[in-house]
Amino acid sequence: MVTYSESGVDIDLEELTISSLTSRLSDTLKYCDVITGAGHFAALVRMGDVAIAMSTDGVGSKILVAEMMNRYDTVGIDCIAMVVNDILCVGARPAALVDYLAVERPDPEVAGDIGKGLARGAEMARVAIIGGETASLPGIIRNLDLAATGIGFVDVDRIITGEDVSPGDTVIGLESSGIHSNGLSLARRVFFDELELSPEDEMPGSSSSVGDELLRPTRIYVEPIMELIESDVDVHGLAHITGGGFGNLKRLRKDVGYRLDSLPEPQQIFRVIHEAGVDIREMYRVFNMGVGFCAVVAPDDVDEALSILGDRAHPIGEVTDRGSEVELEACTGETIKL
Repeated sequence: MVTYSESGVDIDLEELTISSLTSRLSDTLKYCDVITGAGHFAALVRMGDVAIAMSTDGVGSKILVAEMMNRYDTVGIDCIAMVVNDILCVGARPAALVDYLAVERPDPEVAGDIGKGLARGAEMARVAIIGGETASLPGIIRNLDLAATGIGFVDVDRIITGEDVSPGDTVIGLESSGIHSNGLSLARRVFFDELELSPEDEMPGSSSSVGDELLRPTRIYVEPIMELIESDVDVHGLAHITGGGFGNLKRLRKDVGYRLDSLPEPQQIFRVIHEAGVDIREMYRVFNMGVGFCAVVAPDDVDEALSILGDRAHPIGEVTDRGSEVELEACTGETIKL
């Protein structure tokens, strides 16, 4: 079996490392009025009747696929998506970002292509890129790394933290565009090492190339989720399904669980990875498996929520009283727990 840790990313060690870092920072919270606790998708700082939401993220090892294909015009969209989708999870409208581009050596042509993606992603998310930093770091960076920090705003009385999520609520899943920007270390291991394919090769069972599927940009959910937030639907929780898969739902409220028994069919890319030797539980622990974002609403609001979110949204399960447990029916028919 091929695992994420064997590909260079140990999720459990990563969580321990984050905990070790953040435990030294808690005393700094006294310097402003922080609303959200540690571990949420975005941080909230109260400024009177309005809260500022902040999030930071990067493209990760998807950059290595872009390097293999010498095609950098889409990774900027991923960078924007990873940040704004997190900001949405507290009910805030994303407003502005600053980007950080670290390079081994300056390359104006590559930078221009990255800029195209950033501009396109910003247009899709309706956010302004108001500044940033480009650093040349030979000896530290190989090729490049791309990240961004974003802010959004929400009225304090409209904040969504997940504290209202209750057993019996319905979980609505919004389809992903594919692999998005998480789990690429494992995907690269499968396609380029285990299956010995090149980025130009056709993906098994698909007319697209491996490289095109891996570089398919992360879906930006700003438009449908903001329409939902601004409607009469009482939204209890919002979750961005990124690294950690459906375990991200546990970030909303610790004393509830989730039963996901109506998940949509995952895209072909996930089936190929699984059939190449990745355990099905590992698949749902690492990848979005076809669902990139979730909204939790009361059962009475499901129909209205679906009419707003469109035909790429589906009821996928419900909230249970089994604290911090995600139980789901996998595409293989197995029931697994995260």
